Amino acid sequence: MASSLAEHLQTQAPAGCHWTVFDKDLIGKVLEDHHLSKRIAEFLPEDHKSLLAEAIEKLRGLHPPTATLVQQTAETIWNLAEGGYVILVGRGANIITLRLENVFHVRLVGSFDKRVQRVEEVYEMDRFTAQEYVKSQDAAKRNYLNEYFGADIDDPLLYHLIINTDDISYEQTAQLVGDAFGRWLNLEPRAET
Repeated sequence: MASSLAEHLQTQAPAGCHWTVFDKDLIGKVLEDHHLSKRIAEFLPEDHKSLLAEAIEKLRGLHPPTATLVQQTAETIWNLAEGGYVILVGRGANIITLRLENVFHVRLVGSFDKRVQRVEEVYEMDRFTAQEYVKSQDAAKRNYLNEYFGADIDDPLLYHLIINTDDISYEQTAQLVGDAFGRWLNLEPRAET
């Protein structure tokens, strides 16, 4: 969906500006910005680790403390958002950028069954595996926001717009978000030349 949104927003962007999506590749940007080894990526899951697992990893010198990695991720997100023309997905980006005036926060929601069905199709998973995947992703995101930012992912006040995607395609959702963002910023579509 984020790439569809970037394409839609690009039609309204000033000449020379390009929208970039940071989703799964956000961790790569964090590693690059903070000169961290690529092997550290495996220690940056969005889900919560047990204190024992984190302590063992820390004692073995496998990575900096998780709080440091979260702080570095927050710094990268902040810097990207300040630069503009980015779509940031996950990692508490909505909390980190809450005070920036140029940021529009969106939450996509949907029923468990519809999300499982989409995961089955996109990742070619069987039903049970898709259900477990959706459950684990939901828990990971909820725990990450709660653990590191003291926030509740379901708090509607953290978002400018919440969209139920059960009966709306990715393309339609991208257009809704893009149009709402444009109106919010008072942007007019760019005239084609």
